[in-house]
Amino acid sequence: EEVRSVGRSLLQQKTSCSVDFEHMNYTVITSQCKGPNYSPERCCAPLKQLLCPVKDQVNDLNSNCAETFFSYANIYGKYPPGLFASLCKEGEQGLDCSHVEAPPPA
Repeated sequence: EEVRSVGRSLLQQKTSCSVDFEHMNYTVITSQCKGPNYSPERCCAPLKQLLCPVKDQVNDLNSNCAETFFSYANIYGKYPPGLFASLCKEGEQGLDCSHVEAPPPA
């Protein structure tokens, strides 16, 4: 007798991100967050400048926004995998966007 597990799929389809990360201006990050000695002071503030205006989309676990953003950030900045996740932890709710300046216009 065949036994099947009926559960949710591990490969659930995520919705496409509505934010145009491909054409975002990454200079605010790439001009400040430089290796080899990456620091929270030089990397996290610029990260928040870019992400806080679109935090709701990035935090939506049903979309691919976070993955898309970090893919482009890594392309433009050639950052090591997991850099921002390890440097910019601010608690269970993610980044604190309460006192963040808007990024300069593209």
